[in-house]
Amino acid sequence: MTTTRATTTRAATTVPVLFKAACPHCRARFELASDAFRLAIGASRRTTFYAFTCPDCGRSARRPAGERIVELLTGGGVRTLRLHTR
Repeated sequence: MTTTRATTTRAATTVPVLFKAACPHCRARFELASDAFRLAIGASRRTTFYAFTCPDCGRSARRPAGERIVELLTGGGVRTLRLHTR
């Protein structure tokens, strides 16, 4: 995961934020809209990750998400799930 494109609003139309990503399985590189990602925020770095489905091979990919990635994804409107521990 690298960068995002800025969101702009023109006449009540929002351009979706695109994220650059790469598949760890087939090594394809592509851009996906924020609705193609899921972000899970856990109690530790080990349990905080984002996931997406590769548009080329169709396999699900899960990658660790540090603070910077969490900021980018949440700022871009990615759906977020907070994991709770007991």
